[in-house]
Amino acid sequence: MTNPERVYADPSINMETEAYWEATKQNKLLLKKCDDCGETHWYPRAICPHCSSSNTCWYEGSGKGKIYSFSVMRRVEVPYVMAYVTLDEGVSLLTNIVECDFDNLSIDQDVEVVFRATQGDQALPLFRPVA
Repeated sequence: MTNPERVYADPSINMETEAYWEATKQNKLLLKKCDDCGETHWYPRAICPHCSSSNTCWYEGSGKGKIYSFSVMRRVEVPYVMAYVTLDEGVSLLTNIVECDFDNLSIDQDVEVVFRATQGDQALPLFRPVA
């Protein structure tokens, strides 16, 4: 059973995240990596949270990952799933799981990125179970 789609609010975009949000409009999931320590980090920012270097760069992530944790929000008008997804690149992000039967989700389940339009026509990365 697939559940109805939510209406998604527009993200807050600033100078540090502008490239990220522009890429989502092209169905690309960008991540930040530090050229000094080699660590990928999330949330995108100019300064590496691991070593404080400003020598960071964007790269396109695989869009693949696993559900680390999730919670089904049922006491709302349109039920939805909040989840932490750990990407194959090693970082975890808070997101929604879509295109699924909420009762068939599980920890460590493989997921892939999909993009949905927000109220203001920005693209938002969400995840769905891999078939």
